[in-house]
Amino acid sequence: MSTFQTLKPSTLSRPQFVEAFKDVYEHSPWVAEKAYDLGATRELDRIEAVHQRMSDVLLSSDHAAQLALINAHPDLAGKAAVQGELTLASTDEQAGAGIHQCSKEEFQRFTELNDAYKARFGFPFIMAVKGSNRHQILAAFETRIHHSAEAEFACALAEINKIARFRLDNL
Repeated sequence: MSTFQTLKPSTLSRPQFVEAFKDVYEHSPWVAEKAYDLGATRELDRIEAVHQRMSDVLLSSDHAAQLALINAHPDLAGKAAVQGELTLASTDEQAGAGIHQCSKEEFQRFTELNDAYKARFGFPFIMAVKGSNRHQILAAFETRIHHSAEAEFACALAEINKIARFRLDNL
């Protein structure tokens, strides 16, 4: 079982907990708020427990809240990335996958796929890119764009929970 490197969640007040975990789910501090409201126990000093609780909060939320959280995520290699407008976590994650090293043609392909994906599903393509490279991301993009809307919505939530785990591991 893993413990946090920089904090002990069971000792945090609600405002401190929310501040510490507000960006684990992209621009969605409500996930941390609801997770804390379920009770601050010593169990939450383990990364796995915080992740499970926050994941459960997301998955038990209504469709509108889930969709809003999905839509809070930036496009991969999108305008926000190019203009330096990503959160620090998103910047690090995309850079780690080498997205910042895309050729002009690769950026164009990302743009085309981002636009087509959003037109088809109504939300951005989500992928936990840690451990992947830009070629693997493009391949996943090209495969997943053919999925059903229901499958992609579920996939987006699963990928968001993977991203959250990576972010928790860094705390």
